[in-house]
Amino acid sequence: MGEKEKKHITPRRRFFTDMAHHIGLGTMGVMLLGGYATKAKSSPLTLRPPAALVENDFLKTCIKCGLCAEACVNRPQNLTRDGKRKDEFGTLKMAKASDNVTIGTPFFTPRDTPCYMCEDIPCVPACPTGALDITKVTNPKTKKLDIRQMDMGVAVVDVHSCIAFWGLQCDACYRACPLLDEAIKLQYNRNSRTGKHAFLEPVVNPNVCTGCGLCEKACVTEKPAIFVLPKDVAQGKVGDHYVKGWDKKDQQRVKDRNEKDIITHDDRSKKKPLDYLNSNQLGL
Repeated sequence: MGEKEKKHITPRRRFFTDMAHHIGLGTMGVMLLGGYATKAKSSPLTLRPPAALVENDFLKTCIKCGLCAEACVNRPQNLTRDGKRKDEFGTLKMAKASDNVTIGTPFFTPRDTPCYMCEDIPCVPACPTGALDITKVTNPKTKKLDIRQMDMGVAVVDVHSCIAFWGLQCDACYRACPLLDEAIKLQYNRNSRTGKHAFLEPVVNPNVCTGCGLCEKACVTEKPAIFVLPKDVAQGKVGDHYVKGWDKKDQQRVKDRNEKDIITHDDRSKKKPLDYLNSNQLGL
């Protein structure tokens, strides 16, 4: 734009030009922020600190203050005798825009920084809003904090890449588990390929596993063959219409049902198992 054209720009025209410019910048900023927020909330694999509320409630309650992450860094294991930090290493991280986690909220990645299951669980009492609900990690009998009550996720074993399922002796995840021989057990199976050795296969008990990720950190494979996922991602759901006949507590759910209404046999049930299996008419 030449000098002559600039002189003809009236204050009124400059005002509207500047306003349009600022509106455009503001709109772009909102779009970028919205894009980051959408991307962050789209990840179903985020692992939260111990005692976190369910994700939707957690996001509504967490004020992104970072006090839980600060308490994690300052945990007793990370302090020298005179109370100074050994380093800045902590399990919990406050999410940045590039993390694919809601910006400013705490999370952890077990392969890099697992949860060390501190006995006093310092991150939870530090939360000022209840986004980390202290009652979830309090033993109902003793009324004290209990690491066994933690429920961050569950470890899952990839049996195809776990070298223990190849017949190689490895118990790294088993030994790293803080709930030794409870959350992870070694199942012995005969190795038919050699006839001389046994498979020592790690099996996770989802009712005991806290999802701390120490097993994932300890795994010797290049990409961990055991890894932690949120429970609602890792586990299936049987459905309320299935009942454990051997469990009296579970039986209470259907105590008012009339047994005549529950059909457990059909025409196929009348056949003997061998007759049924040898028949070409499997539908009968």
